[in-house]
Amino acid sequence: MAAKFIPRQVFPNHASIPRSYFLGHHVAGLKKMQNMLSSIDYVVECRDYRVPATSVNPLFEEALGKTRRLVVYTKRDLGSRSGRGRQEVEKTIRKLDDNAASFFVSSSSRPDVSPILKHLRNDAEGPDRLVGCRVMVVGMPNVGKSTLINNLRNQGVGKAKAVQTGGQPGITRKIGTPVKIIEREDGAHVYVLDTPGVFMPYVPDAENMLKLALCGCVKDSVISPVTLADFLLYHVNLHNAEVYGRWSPPTNEIMPFLDTFARQSGLLAKGGVPNVDLAALHFIQKWRAGELGKFVLDDLEVELQHQLAGGKEASVSMSQALKAERGAKKQPSSKL
Repeated sequence: MAAKFIPRQVFPNHASIPRSYFLGHHVAGLKKMQNMLSSIDYVVECRDYRVPATSVNPLFEEALGKTRRLVVYTKRDLGSRSGRGRQEVEKTIRKLDDNAASFFVSSSSRPDVSPILKHLRNDAEGPDRLVGCRVMVVGMPNVGKSTLINNLRNQGVGKAKAVQTGGQPGITRKIGTPVKIIEREDGAHVYVLDTPGVFMPYVPDAENMLKLALCGCVKDSVISPVTLADFLLYHVNLHNAEVYGRWSPPTNEIMPFLDTFARQSGLLAKGGVPNVDLAALHFIQKWRAGELGKFVLDDLEVELQHQLAGGKEASVSMSQALKAERGAKKQPSSKL
């Protein structure tokens, strides 16, 4: 009788994992957002449903002040299946930020953004009725801001795609021109502005950095794909180790797994040697496409307890952010 598979309960700490992805256009974008605040009536903050707590950027809290806002959790279809389980997950997610209205949208081709449009139609009013209302959409890199804007425009005014989207962070480098999403009879229409994704200057917890990288908030070249695939294997095993059964029996060993995965997928280098890095990236992409289980990476109950205990992460000021950026530039670049 085969021994019962026991998944790892803790992921080993990797001291070599970088803790920042704070780039020049992140700094420039954040400054521009601050400078434009006087003409902005409303903020929509996007967070990734799979990391609802980890994808909160404390920089926005300081930079965007007391502007009215709502929170949209994107990629819902990749974080949970429909049903009672999803309802419980979303009930807990709402508690993480109960000061703002929260909405959940999928990454599928025609997600229903009607509740968001209804909320904005009723709540988002600019002080100048002639100009209408200007809404700024913010969030971490590659969290789904541009996709959300395109869907709001499509459902709101029946117009086609207005902003470019992509699977890697950094597609939007500057604040876009206003895009109309709601028409009002009195002419006070609602316009949204796309903004560059802004990462935080420093991520204290290495595991949080791995979560953000796994969700695609940093470029795939920043962290070793094998390390990231190992982190994914660890999480998949905690949910359902049978899901990758077409390539391997349940395992905690990433290298033998990637070797088999590469051979069976035809991901070979010269001489028929398995291309392990490419195999790792393909494995990660399968999860991002929803093919290896749909689950939230954050432990929501732990996050909620942490928050209730007053342990919410301290906000990182803009001056600290710029200091972190200067420090990063002075560091010799190392290949991972």
